[in-house]
Amino acid sequence: MNTSDSGASPVAGKTVRTGGTSGIGAATARLLLMRGHRVAVTGRDPGRLKTFLDEVGHPDRVLGLVADASDWDSTNTAVTSTVERFGSLDAAIANAGIASADHFRTGSDGVIDGGDPELWAPMVLTNVLGPALLAKAALPHLEQSRGRLVLIGSVAGIKNSPGNLYSATKWAVVGFAENLRLHATTRGIGVTVVNPGMIDTAFWHGQVPPIAMRPDSVAEAIGFALDQPAGVDLNTVTIRPIGQPV
Repeated sequence: MNTSDSGASPVAGKTVRTGGTSGIGAATARLLLMRGHRVAVTGRDPGRLKTFLDEVGHPDRVLGLVADASDWDSTNTAVTSTVERFGSLDAAIANAGIASADHFRTGSDGVIDGGDPELWAPMVLTNVLGPALLAKAALPHLEQSRGRLVLIGSVAGIKNSPGNLYSATKWAVVGFAENLRLHATTRGIGVTVVNPGMIDTAFWHGQVPPIAMRPDSVAEAIGFALDQPAGVDLNTVTIRPIGQPV
């Protein structure tokens, strides 16, 4: 589903595909548009996607695509549509990530003991399979542009917590980022994993911690990675709010 004005001509700047119509994804799209880039924004909910596009403006430089990060066909179509619309792909950001609701209900017991296994599959597929699918779809185009793939990990992917399956999925993302870097660097592609700490987003299912960053702070870190000079590969960025000890 293309929800932008496809008749507009491209402008100077990078072409970036980013997921999300809220939280980190929305903040990143706004930042990149403000900096003059062309941005393809994906989301699973057509209504939320349209609302976001209506709010963000810049119809000549934004493309809206309905896509599910855990589905190969829709991920590949979104990347292909981005290249068809803007002529190239300079960066792809894998920032779709969810935690099952039982992660916020089980407390110190951990989700493995107290959680509902029926809720886990969408989380694992989105958080682990999603970045791999985006990498497969985007790498041929990023090789042509000598671009960059950005994966959103988490502090939970470098600091374990008891019985926490979400944490395990983010450990997988951090591991995949290095695995992918070893491959992508031989093709002239940069790979960055950004590991945010606690952020004030809908991720927390209404239980936002008292110490939390705004999504804009993480968007700035992503922008910093994308702004690295040619030939420089910034691999890992960890960003926490001051006051978060873990």
